[in-house]
Amino acid sequence: MNFYDAVFLKRHSQEILDFYDHSVIDKNGGYSQNFYDDGTTFNKGFKQLVSSTRIIVNYAMAATTLDRPDYLKTAKHGLDYLEQVHWQNDSQGYAWTLQDNIPLDMTQQAYGYAFVLLAYAAAHKAGIINTDEKLNNIYQLLDERFWQAEYGLYADTLSTEGVLSDYRGQNANMHICEAMISAYEATNNPLYLKRAEVIAENICCQQAALTNDLIWEHYTSDFQIDWLYNKDDPKNLYRPWGFQPGHQTEWAKLLLQINSHAPKTWLVDKAQQLFDYSFNKSWDETHGGLTFGFDTEGKWCDDDKYFWVQAESFAAAALLYKVTNNPKYLACYQALWQYIWKNFVDHKYGAWFRVLRRDNSKYSNEKSVAGAKCDYHSLGACIEVIKSL
Repeated sequence: MNFYDAVFLKRHSQEILDFYDHSVIDKNGGYSQNFYDDGTTFNKGFKQLVSSTRIIVNYAMAATTLDRPDYLKTAKHGLDYLEQVHWQNDSQGYAWTLQDNIPLDMTQQAYGYAFVLLAYAAAHKAGIINTDEKLNNIYQLLDERFWQAEYGLYADTLSTEGVLSDYRGQNANMHICEAMISAYEATNNPLYLKRAEVIAENICCQQAALTNDLIWEHYTSDFQIDWLYNKDDPKNLYRPWGFQPGHQTEWAKLLLQINSHAPKTWLVDKAQQLFDYSFNKSWDETHGGLTFGFDTEGKWCDDDKYFWVQAESFAAAALLYKVTNNPKYLACYQALWQYIWKNFVDHKYGAWFRVLRRDNSKYSNEKSVAGAKCDYHSLGACIEVIKSL
């Protein structure tokens, strides 16, 4: 099968969404976010900001890419919920989690704001909104609440009392960078692209220089390396310990997206370095696929296989192949897809499995979980490659 083909990728993108279409809309507001493998939902009243916004992005992207104008209504349904339920006007903040439309956690997370900005950018591109006002507002809130000008990076967490935590991380910055690129594409406002460039250079060059040119996840309040953060919790959903191959390759993808708008040699060079090292360190010659984490000695510290790692890596490989014309990247792309097609794609019910053991056996029958997976990475990676083709 030719996986490097727009017809295949569009068909597969539709197959992913077919899994969600029948029950993604919750009649009580927002989206269903918790699905078993067979498509039945569970814990329907529980909503998390990242999934709420990512599903908006899924349907807004697909409306255009797959020529499905009916998906605009699905995206608008989620946008209304974001604005009317996640946003709490009295406290001027977004509910991180909700139960039956009542806020559970009002901690403000820069990571969450990244996806709010991304959702508005996707809605703008799809024509659901037609002004820049919402994007500008989120940019300002990020600046006021999280921006650390002296480091050129964002802080992570703001308590309900308005106090920033001491934790600093690359993950929120990575997704804010992603959202800034998308906001630039939606508006042509150079403010967004400039901020994306600043974040990218500070994480991929300044911060990576502290750790042998790879990107570490966790930092102290002054952006020094925190080697011990979550060392006893390598499987933490948002803040795992160790070097994350999927984040190295995701950064490679983002650097190449920036390069497509504002070409610079270092962007391509750095993308290659991050991808090459991580792919070589984490490819499993025995069972296929990329493992989740390696330690400071380059040894695997988490050999599970996560769907998003494979997805972001095939997107990065495709973009690297396009910009370098080096056949090794097409070979990586094809190897990843052969592995994905065999192990991660659910050919019975649709969409992808979330996480597998090293030997590709399943942990559970939960396909999508609020805050953990809604096939945003797999669908988004397909659409990114379609765009490049």
